[in-house]
Amino acid sequence: MEAVIYICHGSRLEESKHESFQLINKVKNNIPVSIQETCFLELQEPDLAETVRRVAAQGATKILIMPILLLTAGHAKKDIPDMIEKEKNKYPSIAFVYGRAIEVEQKMVAILADRVKACTDNVEGMDLLLVGRGSSDMQAVNDTEKLVGMLRNQFPDNQIDKCFLAASKPKFEPFLWEKVKQGKSVLVLPYLLFTGLLDKGIKEYIGSLELKEDQRVLLADYLGDHPNVVEVLTDRVTEAREGANRYATMAERSS
Repeated sequence: MEAVIYICHGSRLEESKHESFQLINKVKNNIPVSIQETCFLELQEPDLAETVRRVAAQGATKILIMPILLLTAGHAKKDIPDMIEKEKNKYPSIAFVYGRAIEVEQKMVAILADRVKACTDNVEGMDLLLVGRGSSDMQAVNDTEKLVGMLRNQFPDNQIDKCFLAASKPKFEPFLWEKVKQGKSVLVLPYLLFTGLLDKGIKEYIGSLELKEDQRVLLADYLGDHPNVVEVLTDRVTEAREGANRYATMAERSS
């Protein structure tokens, strides 16, 4: 019997947990599997071990672990695989399959374009600033740059840059402040799935800025449960179910 476990990052904010379930429930509706559960990597419950125990008790013989992460970095490459290895040792008769993160997708760039248009009907003369979570993993940094390049195709007349909230440079606050000092108007695009302390920190910092009379700093909404997010995650689960995911089984990954 097949089961799917969606593993979200987790947040200290209960609102973020609610949004996680809201998104995953929409994905579940597209997946014809009777056992589907949601867990969290950190900060919230249930964790992966408890969720595997739960689906194993329901008779699962094959478990798909789906990382609800925007990019492939430390959590996707090491933390979650290490957790899965522990579960494999506990349940040797269960086959574990590990899906892949959202990664670079045109559908995700289309969400950013939607967020820009929802924020203002006049983006002329504004800089666009894509704000990522940040990672010490260069693949995630490079993938963020790819997203910026794809966004430039959508808004060829605007200056578009990337910055990060942690672990990578340039850092969000000094980078935005430099633009403000230069008198530029900026539309900030958080590349975050859910609300949380990072999202609220962006909002608070923008609210603290002293702007010139004709200057604007606008904040677009985060990605949330946009239909494109649901569609991409549905695709990822389908890939894993069909054996087309690049991680395949954990045995292949560790060989």
